[in-house]
Amino acid sequence: MQIKQEKRYRRHKRIRAKIKGTKDCPRISIFRSNKHIFVQLIDDDKGKTLISSNDLEIKTKKKLTKTEIAKEIGKEIAKKALVQKIKKAVFDRGGYRYHGRVKAVAEGVRQGGIKF
Repeated sequence: MQIKQEKRYRRHKRIRAKIKGTKDCPRISIFRSNKHIFVQLIDDDKGKTLISSNDLEIKTKKKLTKTEIAKEIGKEIAKKALVQKIKKAVFDRGGYRYHGRVKAVAEGVRQGGIKF
């Protein structure tokens, strides 16, 4: 398991070397565990998190799959970003492959009105 985490960390470092978030165009960072998913909008110039959201905040009466929850989180973070007048962002997939829950978050953010 340790080798798998190290590989993801190396991929994440490669991605982070190429992208940078600012106040006007923050970085959308994703962390995905087996049970939960966490999303943040980060200003790398100041090193501060502007907005954060996770699946623990999503309250629904019906049972959703992890992918559906991830899409809802994307919409929620886009809604919070539009309140703070953020219309553009840079997507940081965190070393994960762009499919499944990571892709669902990206689609949710796009549906919410944020452009990559």
